[in-house]
Amino acid sequence: MIPAPHRPPAPPAPDPAAAPGGDGTPGSAGTGAGHAPCHHGELLQGVFLDAHGNRCAGLVTLPLDGPGSRAEFVPRPGAPARAVTVTPADRGKAGRAAALAVAECAALAGLPPAGGELRLTSDVPMGLGMGSSTSDVIAAIRAVADAYGLRLAPGAVARLAVHAERASDPLMLDARPVLFAQREGRVLEVLGPALPPLVVVGCVLGGGAPVDTLALPVREASDTDVQECERLRALLRDAVARGDARLLARVATASARRGQRVLRHPEFDDLVAVARHTGAAGVQIAHSGAVAGVLFDPAVPDDLRRRVHRCRNALHGHGIPTTRTFTTPAPNPGGTPTAASAPSVTSKELPDGPAHRRGDRTARPDTPRRPSRLPAL
Repeated sequence: MIPAPHRPPAPPAPDPAAAPGGDGTPGSAGTGAGHAPCHHGELLQGVFLDAHGNRCAGLVTLPLDGPGSRAEFVPRPGAPARAVTVTPADRGKAGRAAALAVAECAALAGLPPAGGELRLTSDVPMGLGMGSSTSDVIAAIRAVADAYGLRLAPGAVARLAVHAERASDPLMLDARPVLFAQREGRVLEVLGPALPPLVVVGCVLGGGAPVDTLALPVREASDTDVQECERLRALLRDAVARGDARLLARVATASARRGQRVLRHPEFDDLVAVARHTGAAGVQIAHSGAVAGVLFDPAVPDDLRRRVHRCRNALHGHGIPTTRTFTTPAPNPGGTPTAASAPSVTSKELPDGPAHRRGDRTARPDTPRRPSRLPAL
């Protein structure tokens, strides 16, 4: 059965789960600040079944600490709610998100809505599939909420983000592994408290050129596709429950192979061969970009640093630039954070040498230019 075409959700209604921030007594809106992280592509992406048996596009991202977007919102009293100016001017999605957030946050705070100025800075490379636009959008929403003395619940942030950009990565959540319906802004399943320990050697395919997601062919999911995605979902759930890094890497590799039907990265076979020859457990890619990673199980009784060094050298030998080496986040003993300003779970970087990407890359449509190098170690 061919699924009905996706329609953007209706504008979000105010979320009663939002809680006042600051001293808990919002007065007039003042300058607000917000931050959002990025991710390192996906571990799993496809079409899944929700609790009612309906098909949903969904994904599980690989958290990455470090790069992110920061926003500052300065209200202008008396300006219409949608009169939001953005710096840089080409961050249109973030501007739409800020205007939506103004309407919601003003209603929650009992204040008249007012437009204002949104200022954004980011070091997330764009076009590589790391959630750069979602990072901008969430930072903007959080900055507006902060201006009104509020902390929006993650569900409210997700709905606003999806309405602003039609699809959103789960960057408004903590680093727990979740299967997230990116076009609907809802969690299909919490897979567990934390991913198994992994060491990731990051790299970029296609020479680091951005991927134009609007130009990618659209494939309708067949019943066989859905069955395979559900099988991989069950394996990933098992991998998280058992802390099995090698099983998780098998799932990520299988999902990456499926993504190749659309992306067709010419270096993909070389990436997989390097992983196999250096004792890695598998690979992962961004399903809508060029960033990728070779996944190592740190519990394997061998010299991890030597294996990582061999991997980086082998990737360079195949003309695949490496970026950064990092580990998956540890479990968060404090549970899901309520603060909207910063992530509470971080990944640890390994001292493995500098990144090898420099300069700027061409922007994809509806996305601003920004420095594209991944922060080095």
